[in-house]
Amino acid sequence: QVQLVESGGGLVQSGGSLRLSCVVSGRTFGVYFMGWFRQAPGKERKLVTAITWSGGSTYYFEDSVKGRFTISRNNAKNTLYLQMNSLKPEDTAVYYCAASERSLSEYDYWGQGTQVTVSS
Repeated sequence: QVQLVESGGGLVQSGGSLRLSCVVSGRTFGVYFMGWFRQAPGKERKLVTAITWSGGSTYYFEDSVKGRFTISRNNAKNTLYLQMNSLKPEDTAVYYCAASERSLSEYDYWGQGTQVTVSS
């Protein structure tokens, strides 16, 4: 089992920044990909960005966040990060970190989610 605990969400004005953190614990040796998903009110949860846990290769799946969001990890601290800059009201969502032992698109473990609200 892998446990994930997110933090760092909150309320920020448009144009501001936030950094989300996700502490990973448990049987991490099997984790291959880590991802950040988000779910806006009334919408389905979507994969925003992912990273290979060991090698650090990064993937961005939403054009709207390219150049504004950066995914990274610190293996020594077993922590995944999402740096979000130039935030927009449409970034408002619950953000989840997730871990995959299988593939870039299939995730096995989930955090509890952290709310990000961007005011205009």
